[in-house]
Formats: sequence, C-alpha cells, structure tokens
Amino acid sequence: MRGRRNSTQAAAISCLSTDFEVHRNWLAVTHSLPVKQWYYEATSEWTLDYPPFFAYFEWLLSWPAALADPAMVKIENLGYDSWATVYFQRGSVIVTEILLVFALHQYLKSSPLSHRHASHATVLSIFLSPGFLIIDHIHFQYNGFLYGILILSIVLARKQSTMLYSGILFALLLCFKHIYLYLAPAYFVYLLRAFCLDTKSIFRPRYQNTMRLGASIIGVTCVAFGPFFYWKQLGQLKSRLFPFSRGLCHAYWAPNIWAIYSFVDRVLIGIAPRIGLAVNDNALHSVTRGLVGDTYFAVLPEITKEHCFGLTLAFQLITLFKLWFQPDWETFVGAITLCGYASFLFGWHVHEKAILLVLIPFSMLALKDRRHLGAFRPLAVASYLSLFPLLYTAAEFPIKTAYSICWLILFLYVFDRLAPAAVRPRVFLLDRFSFLYITISIPLIVYCSLLHGLLFGDSYEFLPLMFTSTYCALGVLGSWLGFMVVYFTPK
Repeated sequence: MRGRRNSTQAAAISCLSTDFEVHRNWLAVTHSLPVKQWYYEATSEWTLDYPPFFAYFEWLLSWPAALADPAMVKIENLGYDSWATVYFQRGSVIVTEILLVFALHQYLKSSPLSHRHASHATVLSIFLSPGFLIIDHIHFQYNGFLYGILILSIVLARKQSTMLYSGILFALLLCFKHIYLYLAPAYFVYLLRAFCLDTKSIFRPRYQNTMRLGASIIGVTCVAFGPFFYWKQLGQLKSRLFPFSRGLCHAYWAPNIWAIYSFVDRVLIGIAPRIGLAVNDNALHSVTRGLVGDTYFAVLPEITKEHCFGLTLAFQLITLFKLWFQPDWETFVGAITLCGYASFLFGWHVHEKAILLVLIPFSMLALKDRRHLGAFRPLAVASYLSLFPLLYTAAEFPIKTAYSICWLILFLYVFDRLAPAAVRPRVFLLDRFSFLYITISIPLIVYCSLLHGLLFGDSYEFLPLMFTSTYCALGVLGSWLGFMVVYFTPK
C-alpha cells in the first residue's frame, strides 16, 4: 500500500502520462511472467504491443527496477507511481540516451571536414531537440536510444565497407519498434542497389554480399520472433503489433493530411445544408470525441485503410524511383525522409510523436544548402508545436513553450548562418511560405494556451487542438511539397 504524500508530491506525480504507466506495466509483465505469456497478459489495458527486442529490453530493466522498488514490478499494482518508480523510470531514459550520444559522435566523425561546422550544429540540434524533451523526458518514452540506433545505421550506410552493419542495425531496430517499418522501403532499395548489386550494372549481383546481408537479417528475425514461432504465437503478436481496429485519426489529430481533411469536414457541416450536401448525423461527434476507435465523416467521403495504404505506397514508390537510379548516401537519407513524410501524412491512425521519423533524418540534410533549409524550417516549427498537446498542465506550459521557442530561435538562426547558397535557384514561394508560417505560430500559441480559456472557459475544448493540428498539418504538408521539389531537382 502506498504511503501518504504531501500536496507537492501529489501534484508532481499527477502530471505523469499514460505512457509512464504503460512502461511500468511492461516492466511488471516481463519481470513476473514467463516469455510465453508476455503477449497474452491483459490485466492492464496497456498491454505489451512492441516487438520482442523491446520486451527483452523491458525485462532487462525490470531487474534493477525490482531492486529500486519491488512493488513497481507487480502486475496487480496498476497505476503505481512511487517516487522510487518515478526516479528509476526517468533515470533509465537518461542512461539509455548514451546510445544517442554515441551515434551522433559517429555521425560527426564520418562527416567531411569541409562540413564539420555544419555537422556540429546538426548534432547539437538533434541532441537538444525539444522532441526528446517533450516525448521522452516529460511525457515518457524511450525514443532517444531508438533514434540512436537509426542514426548509427544511417551513418554506417555511408561507406560500402560498413553497409552490412547498417542493414543489421536496422533489422535490430525493427525488432525494437515496428514504427520504423515506414522507413524500410528506402533501406531495402538502397542496400539492394548499392550493396547487393554492382553499382555500374544491376545485372551483376554481388552474391557474397547478398548472402551475408540476407543471412544476417534472417538471423536477427529468428532471434526475435523464433521462440514465438515455435510456440505458435505469431498470430497473437500480429494482433498486438498491428491493431487495425483503431480509427483513422488518433484522439488528438496528428498533423497530417487527414487532420486537414477532418477540419474541412467540420467546416462543411455548417454550410452543407445551404449548398445541398448531405450530413451524416451519426458522425457529428466522431472526429472530436477524443476516443480511439472508428472515425466517421459527416460530409466528406469515408477514408479506409486501403486508401491510406495506397497513398502511402504510391508516394514512397515515387521517392524510391530516384534512389534506385542514384544510390548515393545523400539520396538515401532524402529517401528515408520522404518515406517518413509519406507514412506520416497519409498513414492510418498516425500518432503525433511519429513526426520524429521525418525530422531526425531531415536534420542531416537541412544544412546541405539554403533550398533544403527552406523546406526544413516549417517542418521544425510544425513538429515541435504539434507536440504541445502532449503536455497539457499549467506547470508544463512554460517548460515546453520556453524551451521550444529558444531552440527554434537559436538553431534556425545558426542554420541560416551556416547553410551555403544553393547552386540552383531557391523556390521563392517556399521562402515566403516559411516566413509567413513561422510568423503565425506565436499568436497561435498564445490563443491556444491562454486566450481560449479566458474567452470560452471550458467550452469548445476541442478548438485549440483542432487549430493546432490543422496549422501544424499545413506546415508539414508545405514542407513535404518543398522538399519533394528539392529532392527531384537535378544536382
């Protein structure tokens, strides 16, 4: 039984997110049960839904966790949040970010000497990212070390001699968190074209490289999923890892094309009767109800999983076409970025936190020239502003706002000073869009965080979320279109 807390302790712990309890529960599940039962245990609603390597990671953490507070790793202790639990889980995020530091150091070492100043700025911008502060250190997740694996994999893909290790690391990453599947098409095409086939002729396969890479990836997959295949549990893992019963939009709309689509649908509700459009009365509260489930539109046509998959695949294939014929490292990083864009903008039930799939790899290209920077600016603003709703308490407001604004002012200024002039002309409209977009962000923050409550009190609670999501979606969409132009423009 928990001891009594004073008001300060209670207030601090009350700020803990759902994800904090999710990971505490996973510590308990992996510590208390045999592996065969991990993906069946359902005492808590926050069931284990990450791939096996992340489950093994939680199992490793559970042993020092049990020493810190044995009650932390008991399955029946739902919502357990002792100070020892808080300190341990917060501390584990910090310690595991050592891998991110190592990966960024390797990126810096691998960068050409002529770009060393720019690489220093890139490394600092990623390490000090408000995304990691908001998502990992306050909201609570372990993205730091996972993106460390991704960055290290991208760095190793820079040289032919280390491409094999790049593929192995990415396979390991997929077995930690399956969201990185969105980036897998870029890896597949790049490693096939640059490592498994002769760079001068696709009709000359490198059999030894192909066998080594194939055997390594199969080996990693077997280690991760082999026991569950033996126990005939792959169907259960599939149902946990890919819960397609969830709706198109998350509780808070991720800033993608479907947020804009939902916003337009909300606007059309008011004018549909005047222009002769039918309104589905059963859908009037669907996209604003804040629940995870099916989303229905009142005026616009419904969106299905097949629509999302088709659009995502189509825009990824367009990107991969260039990578196939130009398999160099910078094109590879650009393809990773655009695969992340496509999956984020058009995917099914996308979380706002997935924007880091785009932002982190794009950071490695942002200082290539001023055209790249022009596409990066609105993405950076939209990405961090879209994470603000994750932290909704009054105590968290000054932290997220001050830190994010300081980051944007500092690094966008430094990037502007460091980015060289582009060989080809810059996109005039993109420059103007970027400036106007950033200018609007400040009044939006003021309204959503302060003025809305003063004007409407507890009424129209969804409006700030809708405005934030739609504004950020326009930024991500504009950035994507701008980078598509830059990516496909010949060097």
